[in-house]
Amino acid sequence: MSLDKLAPAIFVLLWSTGWIVAKYASMHSGPFTFLMMRYALSALAFVLLCSLTGAKWPRDWSSVFRAVYSGIFLHGIYLACLWWAIAEGVPAGISGIIAALQPLMTAMAAPFLVGERLQPIQRVGLLLGFLGIAIAISPKLLMPETADLWQSAVPLIVNLLAMVSVTYGTLYQKRHLQTGDLRTIATLQYVGALIVTVPLAFIFEGLRFDGTQTAILSLLWSVFGLSMGAVGLLLYLIRRGQVSRAASLIYLMPPAVAIEAAIAFGEPLTLPIIIGTAVVVIGVYLTNRRTADVVPE
Repeated sequence: MSLDKLAPAIFVLLWSTGWIVAKYASMHSGPFTFLMMRYALSALAFVLLCSLTGAKWPRDWSSVFRAVYSGIFLHGIYLACLWWAIAEGVPAGISGIIAALQPLMTAMAAPFLVGERLQPIQRVGLLLGFLGIAIAISPKLLMPETADLWQSAVPLIVNLLAMVSVTYGTLYQKRHLQTGDLRTIATLQYVGALIVTVPLAFIFEGLRFDGTQTAILSLLWSVFGLSMGAVGLLLYLIRRGQVSRAASLIYLMPPAVAIEAAIAFGEPLTLPIIIGTAVVVIGVYLTNRRTADVVPE
């Protein structure tokens, strides 16, 4: 089978583990410190890969800036917000469901930024997607033991901001980074991510990392399984198809993360989570299904 056929399934499997790693990392490290180490090691690994494979670096500073700038949003702000939210108590399963906002937001913004026109069935899908997420997170906001609604709302809002960031980064890459070597682009994007996480790690966490076996194994998987494997596939998929089509591959993410979180951490698969996940999956499918109706303007 060709990479085009295998890439979506491999990407979903690899990418879904990111929420599980974030939960493990929060037990052993500050989220910004962990991400700083991950990005630094990922950048070094990509530099080595580029050297060994003869990858071509951008020849003008504007291309360098665009790659670094996209990395600030696609990796830096996105994961900083997401990992902080999980460290502050957002369950990995719920955070994975919120991740479905990324393809929905991408589809919403695509008509304005890259000329992909939404059809009525896609608008229905958008409404279903947001409804499903509301159903899934409602117990978190309405728990009787939550004395202060703000304690639950702030991490959820930050998690939502993460999806805004990755949506913008995806669209920016689709519009401005259609050419160039993906290996060097990925390297420069991690430089952009470090611009975000280094000051956060020093200012707010004092570089907290306990160095346990779990922490080190989580870091290694983050670098080689996620930063190199999953992100490399994501960059490949964004370039291969329409922007909303690439994002639609994440429609399998919510159930995958919810199941993995239940196995790894015992997070309950409650009825609102199950119903919300099903509604989100249907909504994202309708928003991004492959039809002849998406006509570039």
